Amino acid sequence: MNDIVNGLGRAAAYGALGVVLLVLGIFLVDALTPGKLGRQIWEDRNRNAATLLSSALLSIGGIVFTSIWTTYDDFGKGLASTAAFGVLGLVMMALAFFVVDLVTPGKLGATLVDPEPHPAVWVTASCNIAVAAVIAASIA
Repeated sequence: MNDIVNGLGRAAAYGALGVVLLVLGIFLVDALTPGKLGRQIWEDRNRNAATLLSSALLSIGGIVFTSIWTTYDDFGKGLASTAAFGVLGLVMMALAFFVVDLVTPGKLGATLVDPEPHPAVWVTASCNIAVAAVIAASIA
């Protein structure tokens, strides 16, 4: 019974950390794009903004999953490394966003929240997933 209770406690801690990192990802995407992200997605039904946010959330989830899956036997060390790799993933995705914005014409943030579908959103979403894959591979 102690194993179950201990496992539930660890799962709750990792789950809470994962939710915090996902929320940070939402704030990051909101900061990188013009306007309010919630309004863009839920009120304006902007597929570009939804695709960008979805890719960021899936990417952070992948990093957190990999970090938990390969975690240290020491719970505290595992939790700390998951937080560190999650934050690193967010920072690297923001950096990649700025690099893609530098090498492409126009303002990427404005393009991604345009109501008309735009191929740039797929490039940026793919960049998020690629960055997350690199971080996840470095963990494993």
